[in-house]
Amino acid sequence: MNPKYNSLFEAFTLPSGVTLKNRITMAPMTNFASHENGEVSDEELAYYRERSGGVGAVITACVYVTPDGKGFVNEFGADKDEMIPSLRRLADTIHQEGAKAILQIYHGGRLCPPDQIPDGQPISASAVAEEKEGAPVPREMTSDDIHRAIRAYGEATRRAIEAGYDGVELHGANGYLVQQFFSPHSNIRTDEWGGSLEKRLAFPLAIVHEVKKVIAEHAKRPFIFGYRLSPEEGHTPGITLDDTMVLVDRLADQGLDYLHISVNHFFGGSFRDRSDERSRTVLIHEKVGNRVPIMGVGSLNTPDEALAALETGVPLVSLGRPLLMEPQWVQKVQNGTEDTIRTTLSKQAQQELVIPDYLWNVLTTLPGWMPVTD
Repeated sequence: MNPKYNSLFEAFTLPSGVTLKNRITMAPMTNFASHENGEVSDEELAYYRERSGGVGAVITACVYVTPDGKGFVNEFGADKDEMIPSLRRLADTIHQEGAKAILQIYHGGRLCPPDQIPDGQPISASAVAEEKEGAPVPREMTSDDIHRAIRAYGEATRRAIEAGYDGVELHGANGYLVQQFFSPHSNIRTDEWGGSLEKRLAFPLAIVHEVKKVIAEHAKRPFIFGYRLSPEEGHTPGITLDDTMVLVDRLADQGLDYLHISVNHFFGGSFRDRSDERSRTVLIHEKVGNRVPIMGVGSLNTPDEALAALETGVPLVSLGRPLLMEPQWVQKVQNGTEDTIRTTLSKQAQQELVIPDYLWNVLTTLPGWMPVTD
């Protein structure tokens, strides 16, 4: 291995006491490969097996915590105890390749397609539709709905513990339910769950407290708890970086293992204010990185780009698209053959890359998302 990459392979011990063998994780990416009943498929297990051998941890695709939280076709579930054997199959597959397994827990809220949820009616913090043509107007959640959802995140965490996972990541990013409660665009409530910034924090923090309680009650060994967030929204009104700095300040007091900052480009600036070119991830690290580890992601395609991210002081990086194009990314850096890392997706390479059919169709037809070659 080129010695300049040594820092990518230094072990890192999280606040919970869990040690990752290196600084590289697999980012959570929906793969559309589970069975219709929410159980993982053999095709899905093969996809993860191919990508779990080098990284320190695999953060899985999101799992819905309630049936009305399912946001994708063929998404896998953690909404009932009958799913524990399915969840265990995936955790075991990841562990067999040497990585820690982190289950991302999720509710899609107003972004749930009506045809994927039991009664066809999405729910959210308020009855405000996504800014997208044809988007359904969600039903505003009642107090009972909110408490039921909070408990569901805790129950999904218990199932993750019983299935043998090393941790969970709360999906509070990308416009889904947790973010919908934090956003002034989607949360216009006037009760204790919305209105002021402080009240918009109530739902995310209530879930954090519930998950922590479940971990304390059920985990027999150190258990990872991470939180993924998006630092800004393009809506007006929408989440601003100032809002997010309040959120991360509160989260930094919760004893979390990491904050995972969801952006398209680690080094990219604001998309609300094009004149502000400072990295959102680095700014958050400067704010709270001495209290909670930060995980960076976004367009870190090459080893040099991943190294540059670590050199900002951010201790962990997450790879998504690079591991789709090159499942052996980490191993190739380790054995000194990083010059052979694939940087495009060949339309002839599906079987070699072990990518499920539905995901393959998305990757090769979605304009501009992935560099595809014939």
